[in-house]
Amino acid sequence: MISGESGVGKEVVARNLHEQSPRKDKPFIKINCAALPETLLESELFGYEKGAFTGAANYRRGMFELADHGVLMLDEIGDMPLALQSKLLHVLQNGEFSPLGSEKVVKSDAWVIAASNQELEKRMQQKLFREDLYYRLNTIKIHVSPLRDRPEDIPPLIDYFIDRYNRRAAQNQIIKPEEHLIKKMMAHPWPGNVRELQNVIKRYMVLKDWDEIVDGLSGEKKHADAGPVDNSRFDFNTPEGYHTTGPLKENSLPLKEIRKRVAQKVEREIISYVLSQTAWNRTKAVDILQISYKTLLTKIDELNIKPSGAFGPYDPDDI
Repeated sequence: MISGESGVGKEVVARNLHEQSPRKDKPFIKINCAALPETLLESELFGYEKGAFTGAANYRRGMFELADHGVLMLDEIGDMPLALQSKLLHVLQNGEFSPLGSEKVVKSDAWVIAASNQELEKRMQQKLFREDLYYRLNTIKIHVSPLRDRPEDIPPLIDYFIDRYNRRAAQNQIIKPEEHLIKKMMAHPWPGNVRELQNVIKRYMVLKDWDEIVDGLSGEKKHADAGPVDNSRFDFNTPEGYHTTGPLKENSLPLKEIRKRVAQKVEREIISYVLSQTAWNRTKAVDILQISYKTLLTKIDELNIKPSGAFGPYDPDDI
């Protein structure tokens, strides 16, 4: 029995148990007991004979038969209907069952790993989970702690997911967050556990801004959204990109926004220069800038870059 909150990695634990066991060369079959209605779940677990019900055109083997000599993972076992729990208990005790609509007996030597994000003890008190089934399944119990209780796991998990996604993508590589941001991530409670952390790494592939992602994670509000901003002290048309003359005001532009605008100004100047030097040949430009063609088109649109002089109007489809 593997217990733990949703997203902690119970299936990862189950698959590792399978890979480290003598059954590693046999099937690993998983079924989510919460995802299927009772009648469909029963037919998925035990199979059915031809003609057992409307639509049963052929004999179909169930999960228990497919997992013979292998591993069957019953995920979210706490959501299994009581009537089906009784049949499951019989299979666990005797190692045999009958498919729906059949009188024949099928034997199965499947190692059953059950998992739940619910407290099954409470489910038993509520008469929603059979006590005898609980003790039958609970031979060995493994509890996977929530991520908030093991923050030391966060840095290696960040490294793991970054390496995993970078190996899949030739471009759009993920840069590791800075140390102070990793510390913020370690302090986050992670209600979605490892699954939430994984999605945060994916989010970087879209937003490309660790500061924004981590601030959003902790619920911090951006100062730029706090109210009207006084831009009088910052002129992005100057050669330096900004100036700091004039009186200091509480609602002045925050440093992050200044950095963003200066970066955009620099990007615009560099991309404009490269495009002008290549006579707006975008294929040559992406080679020089070492970015993807799609990224270049996006930058041209976002930064409102237009050709000057003899190059004529900009056509996104023109190469």
